[in-house]
Amino acid sequence: MIWTGKRVTVAGLGVSGVPAARVLRDLGAEVTVVNDGDDERARLQAAELEARGITVRLGDGATLPKGTELIVTTPGWKPDKPLFAAAAEAGVPVWGDVELAWQLRGPEAAPWLAVTGTNGKTTTVQMLATILEAAGLRTAAVGNIGVSLLDVVLSEQPYDVLAVELSSYQLHWAPSVRAHSAAVLNLAPDHLDWHGSMQAYAADKGRIYHGNQVACVYNVADPATEELVRAADVEEGCRAIGFTLGTPGPSQLGVVEGILVDRAFVHNRYQNAQELAEVSDVNPPAPHNIANALAAAALARAFGVEPKAVRDGLRAFRPDAHRIAHVADVDGISYVDDSKATNTHATEASLASYEHIVWIAGGLAKGATFDDLVQKSAERLRGAVLIGADRALIREALARHAPDVPVVDLDRTDTEAMAAAVREATRLAQPGDTVLLAPACASMDMFVNYGKRGDAFAEAVRDLEAAGGQEQ
Repeated sequence: MIWTGKRVTVAGLGVSGVPAARVLRDLGAEVTVVNDGDDERARLQAAELEARGITVRLGDGATLPKGTELIVTTPGWKPDKPLFAAAAEAGVPVWGDVELAWQLRGPEAAPWLAVTGTNGKTTTVQMLATILEAAGLRTAAVGNIGVSLLDVVLSEQPYDVLAVELSSYQLHWAPSVRAHSAAVLNLAPDHLDWHGSMQAYAADKGRIYHGNQVACVYNVADPATEELVRAADVEEGCRAIGFTLGTPGPSQLGVVEGILVDRAFVHNRYQNAQELAEVSDVNPPAPHNIANALAAAALARAFGVEPKAVRDGLRAFRPDAHRIAHVADVDGISYVDDSKATNTHATEASLASYEHIVWIAGGLAKGATFDDLVQKSAERLRGAVLIGADRALIREALARHAPDVPVVDLDRTDTEAMAAAVREATRLAQPGDTVLLAPACASMDMFVNYGKRGDAFAEAVRDLEAAGGQEQ
């Protein structure tokens, strides 16, 4: 595409819109940025862009600028925005930042190994990147993970392969992306306010498989992911590869007696299997994280990575903070921070990782219901401490499905609320139990983000440890 003089409208500022506007302007496009908000941060970003010759309209995200030939949108903008209706009426295409990055790749561009799913995307992409690095490949974990795809695809130093995390938002606006291989880790209701329905959400997730060249990796335990593979239009010879926590069949990766094994990328997969790593090489070795490791291994193997690099990469991997992170053991009680578990699907996986749990939960439910989660986890619960705006929804589910589980309902949102929650959870716990922060809700009713929520939990645990435990 010839960009010089092309009139491009960027919808939204933030971490995606600002770099997109800069790149397009550097390519010679006439760029206008429209943004709904007009706060101090937006004005600072606008001033920076205007100094580069970019027009910025704050507080006016609905009007299509005259002469627009292309819209590049940030992922958060919902498809029902008036701007997009105006674009459709005018015949103006809409791309996301991922689509723009795809279109700007050079002729020798690195292939993409792509990952999506309701939960586990970031961890899986980071595992995949460490495996690829262990194989001696120049790579990066990019996409929805915080590293700009635009910066990477325009880098002067070539990459061998990219590990790309893609959200459902990004996939919705990325019609041309074609991965070398891709994985959908799982599917559960999420972001339905953005997509409009579970069907639309699943369809956008399934876009990741379209045009795959070598492997479509799916979750054997989640049949909906395999259905997306069946519906995908892929290149001739592309294979469906399953991952499972059980014994794998042909064309699958799985677990046999504590060993991660490959029966997909081996000679005579009907009779042979290849050992990749031990379960103990996965950090942490919780069931859902073993599944993440198998998905990462499948994508790496699809790219031709040797078994030793899979093992070495998994051993080298260190998870991000607030993802089922062990904080401390105090008086025989383990304290675990999984503040990143912001929906019921992630929390179910977290609760399944421990035998006896005092559960700290609550926050903004985002329209979620909790009956199924509580039903599946009730036998593991020693007690529950509830915080946040929508805690009543969880309390009611516990009353219906786990009436014998003691519940502490903390009606407070001050800065000391998490410390109180940890104290109450400690009171309910017994030696050998796990006090688990897995809120199943968003954090913004009480905290800036899930990271701050996890930090508050960890600080409260450290204070408890310094005070000598529950007797103080």
